[in-house]
Amino acid sequence: MFVARRDLGFAKGRFALMGTVVVLITVLVGLLSGLTAGLGRQNISAITGLPADRLVFSAPADGQKLSFTDSQVTPAQWDGWAAVPGVRSAEPLGIGTARATAGARTAALSAFGVPAGSALAPGGDLLAPGRVVLSASAAEDLDVRAGSTLALAGRELTVAAVSGDAAFSHLPVVWTSLADWQLLAPPAAAGSGSGPGPGTGSGEHATVIALSLSSADGLAEADRRFATQALTPDDSLAAIGSYTSENGSLQLMRGFLFAISALVVGAFFTVWTIQRSGDVAVLKALGASTGYLLRDALGQAVLLLVAGTAVGTAIAVGVGAAVGSAVPFVLDAPTVLVPAAVMTGLGALGAGLSIRRITSVDPLTALGSAR
Repeated sequence: MFVARRDLGFAKGRFALMGTVVVLITVLVGLLSGLTAGLGRQNISAITGLPADRLVFSAPADGQKLSFTDSQVTPAQWDGWAAVPGVRSAEPLGIGTARATAGARTAALSAFGVPAGSALAPGGDLLAPGRVVLSASAAEDLDVRAGSTLALAGRELTVAAVSGDAAFSHLPVVWTSLADWQLLAPPAAAGSGSGPGPGTGSGEHATVIALSLSSADGLAEADRRFATQALTPDDSLAAIGSYTSENGSLQLMRGFLFAISALVVGAFFTVWTIQRSGDVAVLKALGASTGYLLRDALGQAVLLLVAGTAVGTAIAVGVGAAVGSAVPFVLDAPTVLVPAAVMTGLGALGAGLSIRRITSVDPLTALGSAR
């Protein structure tokens, strides 16, 4: 990088401008990545954190999509799944929304109902009719702690524990016993799956069935038999109404920023290469190989990208740490290092494509320009 280092020192303003652009794009990508992960966690963490191998929904009616809102399963279905070979356990899980009140504070919460003592809920062994487990965010919103009382949809309940920070559909989670949840979400208001209809018998129901498996054989046959659809927790995220559209839009924005970064860096180095074509011709006339010149130019681009990306990433981390308590923001390796690596890689690709013209510079140009 003999020539590249001297060029960087000679044209400080030009490279400082390009470095600033790289820094700004990196900051935007880093902040958007952290925000995307934070919003996603608020939407799905209660589902991705479940210790379950499959979630079983009631099969949707023709023309309808699978949805946590519309799914409803019955005791006949979860008892039937419990008897399927390869299924270690089949536990009903109710999911709904309820308004909680504690003193002067109120909050909308996602209510997750599980059988008392279930391992699906943090602190599940403390759950019982009349007792709930709150996520940390829910406890903070209501300003309660273990031993406090709250009203959930008008019913007085005791906080057995505060555990985890699960959220679903952008609402903090309150874990209740399945019996309490069924009172909060009666069958008539729980949706309309295509399985056995609600409201017949005792009125017991749930939203999905959480399976623990020793073998996945026979799941398709069980789905047909019980009019259900079993999905992995990750695959079931598409059944959360807002998740697919919200996450897709944010990921599209990230993709455009990455593409813009490659185009901007490529355009900069294209102009730079055109401006120094005469210098390249002289170097080739003096015996410099094309490979040497390409390595020199690409090394200069990578040096600029690494420096700009490092500064931009540091700024994004600082801003993210400052706003993390006010907005949903995640700071971890995927949201910090991955965008930086992609920025550097795409920028280097753009620069590499732009400096190809070095291979076509004719050394005779240097002789011709001297006449």
